[in-house]
Amino acid sequence: MTNHSTRFYDYHVWANKIIFNRLKQLPQHVYKQEIQSVFSSVSKVMAHIYRVDCCWLDILMGKSMNEAMQASIQMEADAEAKSLEELETMYDDLSMRFKACINEHEDLEKEVVLDNPYAGILNTRYSEFIIQVANHGTYHRGNLSAMLRQLGHSSVMTEYGLFMYQDEANPSITTVPAN
Repeated sequence: MTNHSTRFYDYHVWANKIIFNRLKQLPQHVYKQEIQSVFSSVSKVMAHIYRVDCCWLDILMGKSMNEAMQASIQMEADAEAKSLEELETMYDDLSMRFKACINEHEDLEKEVVLDNPYAGILNTRYSEFIIQVANHGTYHRGNLSAMLRQLGHSSVMTEYGLFMYQDEANPSITTVPAN
């Protein structure tokens, strides 16, 4: 039986791909254009999602949250400096590593203690880390949609419901109508 958290991760990868496809349709300057918003550019949002995904992968693989956060600090600046196409390649590689880790994990429902340096101790499960990755990405893809509208461009639908419909009915959906 497939763990629901793995399906949420598949959704996260799909939604990121939809966003990358949309961003590649826009004028190239939009990606790094400065804006007064939640993030100061689209590239900063995308780099932030990437950094946090990397951080959670490290935690899933056994690093402490503090170690994972420290290891990812420079990663965000490096990712933000990349072109859209370069960052997409980095995301593709990360998603393959993340999926391999999920598939090879001994027990995603195993209870684990998470020591968050800002929030404290939390008794949780590995599967919750994966759900957090998808939820975090969804939150910031929402920021990104608002930012694109602010810049005069439409975004695209990346809702979980659309992902559910594409899964078996039409697995080739990689673009969706603008919203």
